[in-house]
Amino acid sequence: MTHHYDLLLIGAGHAHLGVLRRWALVERPPGRIALLSAGPVAWYSGMLPGLLAGRHSAADCQVELQALCRAAKVELIISPVESLSAAQQQVQLDDGRTLDASWLSLNVGAQISAPPQQGEAMQLLAVKPFDKFLAGWQQWQATPQPMAILGGGAAGVELALALADKVPHLSLFCAGHLLDGLSPGLRLRALGHLRQHRVEVREDCPISRIENDCLLSANAPVWRGQRLLLASGAKAFAWPQHSGLGCDERGFVLIAPTLQSYTHPTIFAVGDCASLPGARKSGVYAVRQGPVLATNLSAALRGLPLKRYRPQRQSLALLATGDGGALLDWHGYSAGGQLYGRWKDFLDKGFIQRHRF
Repeated sequence: MTHHYDLLLIGAGHAHLGVLRRWALVERPPGRIALLSAGPVAWYSGMLPGLLAGRHSAADCQVELQALCRAAKVELIISPVESLSAAQQQVQLDDGRTLDASWLSLNVGAQISAPPQQGEAMQLLAVKPFDKFLAGWQQWQATPQPMAILGGGAAGVELALALADKVPHLSLFCAGHLLDGLSPGLRLRALGHLRQHRVEVREDCPISRIENDCLLSANAPVWRGQRLLLASGAKAFAWPQHSGLGCDERGFVLIAPTLQSYTHPTIFAVGDCASLPGARKSGVYAVRQGPVLATNLSAALRGLPLKRYRPQRQSLALLATGDGGALLDWHGYSAGGQLYGRWKDFLDKGFIQRHRF
C-alpha cells in the first residue's frame, strides 16, 4: 500500500528542524506533510564533545521529534529509508511501506568515510550515527585501551580533547594539516591544547588502509592498536546516488541556489547530503539553509516563486577544549578560554531550547 503526501521531509537534520520550528510558530503551508526520521530524536552534533567529557547528559543534546512535529502539525514517521525513486517521487522504507509525495526534501546528512580494512583485529567506531557511537563508546570505556582518531578537522580535535584523559594513550591522524581551512592562530592554539593533553598529532599522514591491528600510510605502518575512532570526511549514503538524482563525483546531490535538485526540481536537498558551491559540510551552513528552505517549501506548495540561498563567506567556529573552554575562529582572528566555552554552551543550549515544544 502506498501512502501519498503533498510534502515529505526525509531526515531530521538541522535545516528540517528549523523548517518545523518556523511552521510551529507561524502557519504552515497547506497539504499533507510528514517528517520521515530513522529515530524518534534528533541529536545536536555540537554538544557531542561536551557529552563525552561529562559536561552534558544525553537528554541535553536531543530534540524530541514528536513534540516538534505535533506543534508544526506535521506527521512523524519513524523508519530508516531503504530506497528512493526520484522519477516516481517514491520512498521505500525498511519496514516494507511505500511513501510518495508531490514534493520531497532531503536533509539526511552523510556517513563517515573509513579506510579499506583487512582483518578484524582493529575495532572501528564512527562518530555517526550518534546513538550507535555512544553505545560503542560505552563498551570501550569498560576496558580502556590506547586509541587512535582519524580526522584532523574540528570534530577530530574536539573529540581528542574530550577523550584524551579517558584512554591510556591517544593519537590523532590528519591527512593534511590540522584544522585545514581555519586560521593559523586557531591551529596553533589547538596544537598547544593537544600537547597539554598528551595527544600525539600526526599531520600530513593520510591513512591508506588498515591491516589487522596496523594503520598504514602509503605502505608504511604508522600505528598499532585495536581501537580506531573515525571522525574523518563525509561520505554520501548509497540510496540517494542510486535514486536517479544527479550527484557530484562523490555522490552528493547536486542542487541549485533555490536548494532544488538540478535534475529533479520537485526534490530539495540541504545539509551534508547536498552539493552546492560555497556551502561547506557543516551544521552552521545547514542551519542557515533552514529559513530559505522553509520559505521555498511553502512557496512550492502554493505555486509561488522561490528564493535563492547564498552561502555565507565566513562562519564562526567554536571548538570545545574538553575542560569547559573553547577556541574561537572568526575572520582569521583566534582566541580561547573559558569565556568562549560559556558562549558556546549558551549557543548550543539555545539551539536545543528553540526546537523544544
